[in-house]
Amino acid sequence: MERFYLITGHVGRLELLVPQGVKLVQLRIKDMPEHEIRRQIARARDICAVHRAQLITNDHWQVALDLNCNFVHLGQEDMETADFAALRRAGVRFGLSTHDEAELDRALSFDPAYVALGPVYPTLLKKMKWGPQGLDRVSRWKALAGTTPLVAIGGLTLERAPGVFAAGADSVAVVTNIQQAPDPEARTREWLRVCSA
Repeated sequence: MERFYLITGHVGRLELLVPQGVKLVQLRIKDMPEHEIRRQIARARDICAVHRAQLITNDHWQVALDLNCNFVHLGQEDMETADFAALRRAGVRFGLSTHDEAELDRALSFDPAYVALGPVYPTLLKKMKWGPQGLDRVSRWKALAGTTPLVAIGGLTLERAPGVFAAGADSVAVVTNIQQAPDPEARTREWLRVCSA
């Protein structure tokens, strides 16, 4: 699994950042009409194909199936409604969010391509009912997940990345640190350097 995992909320941002060398990117579209969701996912799929990057579609698993995308990310709520059998039949891999041990057990029972743990640190992105998980939890999750790759997310910065990898994360998912950077393209390149060290 790629060590750097970009998450972006609009295909326009994805189009700017993937050419910097990103090989794993999630398009996380919220609160948009269906036709716009489809337009953005189709465009992101094509951009990623050109740059040989792996696109992960957040939440919209049915659209991903319709548009021949091959990787989705599902939160715990999405797992209630997702048709895992249809995803498997279509060869679509999936990653799953987890926040506590019950969720991790449940997620691992689906044999996901990865499990995500977050927020590792305080996050500005969204209101979370879970407090920061910390590096000890990252290590515990990796021990429990075994060979299933572990993605750390939440409050990650360039300075925190080495500690997160040392704690056992296979990949770091970055949202706000790039979205709010004065130069997101330059920040993306910095992340790629840190994650390849």
